[in-house]
Amino acid sequence: MTAPTYRRWLSIALSLAIVAAVAVVLLTTNLAKVADAHGTTVDPASRNYSCWSRWGSRFQDPVMATEDPMCWQAWQYDPNAMWNWNGLFREGVAGNHQAAIPDGQLCSAGHTSSGRYNAMDTVGDWKAQSIANTFNVKLYDQAGHGADYVYVYVTKQGFNPITQALKWSDLELVGQIGNRPVGQWTTESAGGWSTLIGASAPGRSGRHIVYTIWQASHLDQSYYFCADVNFGGSSPSPSTSASSSPSSSPSSSPSSSPSSSPSSSASNGTKSCSTAYSVVNQWSGGFQGQVAVTAGGSAISSWKVTMTWPNGQVVTSAWNGTATTAGAVTTVTNTSWNGALGAGAGTTFGFLANSGATNAPPVLTCSAT
Repeated sequence: MTAPTYRRWLSIALSLAIVAAVAVVLLTTNLAKVADAHGTTVDPASRNYSCWSRWGSRFQDPVMATEDPMCWQAWQYDPNAMWNWNGLFREGVAGNHQAAIPDGQLCSAGHTSSGRYNAMDTVGDWKAQSIANTFNVKLYDQAGHGADYVYVYVTKQGFNPITQALKWSDLELVGQIGNRPVGQWTTESAGGWSTLIGASAPGRSGRHIVYTIWQASHLDQSYYFCADVNFGGSSPSPSTSASSSPSSSPSSSPSSSPSSSPSSSASNGTKSCSTAYSVVNQWSGGFQGQVAVTAGGSAISSWKVTMTWPNGQVVTSAWNGTATTAGAVTTVTNTSWNGALGAGAGTTFGFLANSGATNAPPVLTCSAT
């Protein structure tokens, strides 16, 4: 074989080897994504999802220890509990949840996944989301599992999550759905599916835990979520956005820290709302943002936020809100489930956007009816 012919065959062989290797990597990656993708409650947000959404881009920042000590202890115990916010489940429970999960371990699903989520059981002052006594739980599913059933519980009046470990006897069933295939769920613009479970917890005030059991349809796989709430409170939601964009188990820490802009508000008679903007994560050419919306001194039935961008940023998708863009202005209106807010109550919406080298915060205004 001549030298040119040998080199040509060697080049072809190497190309085929590279193509085969790339195919194996892509297949392995896609299978891993299917296997790893599950879900959680995002409104009210489960403990580990809430900690991930607030601190995922600066999970090593020591300020968390004083600003958010319960999330700090969780990150210190096992960061993978937050990166894998979508994997808090047990298999083979066969519907006998109380037998599978001991008292005091409800938030970790009985120390599932070799104890990865144990810190979720830690008793203390977790950040709480303000909700009304009649509310919806938003369940987010990355893989389209659907549900055989979903149960929503709330702790009984008199239970104090700041000082007491959660037991089965502390819970009261306040909402549920039966079989709901993924075809009946809402497709999220950022990927995945979501569904709402209506619940009513009359007579509750102050701090409580919303405990959700999701029986996925694809296997005997049961998911368990603790969400900290404040009935009748005025603190804004710590997190309610659903996003499948960030990796659930990144190989390195995110590239940027959150930033924020001052609140702004507008009044429509006696109705008003305020906003607080933050960058959750950013990368070359894009970023993930979040806006907290808080009602003023009176209850509101709807809200609208305008964001005027100074550096040509373009919103590409949004969740927990409907976004439209005209020139430098993006307008976001509430969805059907988060427009009605009690006085001082709050919600959030999230979005992905393209950006250039400069990514200054937008000018925000909020109007309410």
